[in-house]
Amino acid sequence: MVFTCAPITQTVANHSQLLLNSLGYDTKIAQHNEELSVKIMIHGKFIARVIEGCNAMSVIILFVSFIVAFAGSFKNTTLFIIVGSILIYILNVFRISFIAIALYEFPEYESLLHNYVFPASIYGFTFLLWFVWIKKFSKF
Repeated sequence: MVFTCAPITQTVANHSQLLLNSLGYDTKIAQHNEELSVKIMIHGKFIARVIEGCNAMSVIILFVSFIVAFAGSFKNTTLFIIVGSILIYILNVFRISFIAIALYEFPEYESLLHNYVFPASIYGFTFLLWFVWIKKFSKF
């Protein structure tokens, strides 16, 4: 059986690899042979995997749904959805990159980082975007 991740998951992994390499971490990525994930290896050591749930698409869909539910003008709504989605995507690439670095440097904190710190960052940022939307642009 051949496993292939969704193109968005592969793209997120590629961008994470670019960021990690630019930060001085010799990083390689590869499609996992036994599951739907992309492996991240730093300095030849398998560190993490990017699964479909890591590509932030569900967070972006949730973000867009909220903005549409509390829509403002068509122009503001459309621009906020585009800019907000791009910002969430970029934050997610940073989130994956920094969790990879943290797992490489501090593997003993894997559970804390993966289960609490990094999810809080992306959901917290999304909440902040919602707050800005309601206060500044929404008709409600």
